[in-house]
Amino acid sequence: MTRDAEHARRPRVLAIASGGGHWVQLLRLRPAFDGCDVTYVTVSEAYRADVADADFRVINDATRWNKIGLVRMALKIGWILARVRPDVVITTGAAPGFFAIRAGRLLGARTVWLDSIANVERLSLSGERVGPHADLWLTQWPHLAGAPDGGPGVRPTGRRAPAAPVYRGAVL
Repeated sequence: MTRDAEHARRPRVLAIASGGGHWVQLLRLRPAFDGCDVTYVTVSEAYRADVADADFRVINDATRWNKIGLVRMALKIGWILARVRPDVVITTGAAPGFFAIRAGRLLGARTVWLDSIANVERLSLSGERVGPHADLWLTQWPHLAGAPDGGPGVRPTGRRAPAAPVYRGAVL
């Protein structure tokens, strides 16, 4: 092994989701994180057992009708991102993922939004709002994909950004 390989840093991933089905779908992505240092963030301490071998953080839960809760959530996520400094932020939604994608990009992380499998008829509200700000915006339903080739647009900053979600399969 070379000296560079010995000192190579493993990629840091922040995997974040709200509870219930969003969390379950995020857990199904775990094999993709092999070889990475992963920090899991969610809204319930009860989920710690699901990722006992990884760094785990809990944030408050909030919805769009609880503005103070959303502010608390956003601040907590910002604090976690500043401490972890992930290379990649990945989320299956909802509100926690929205804030993590927005703040993660500001900190230079690559970002991935995977819209929930439950959203059969249309994209989630969070996905619609934050998807264009993610580096990769995925849907799990082919009929919800916007561009057949997944062609991303280019922003004035030079970072590529998806114009619409891309379908590359489902997390089942």
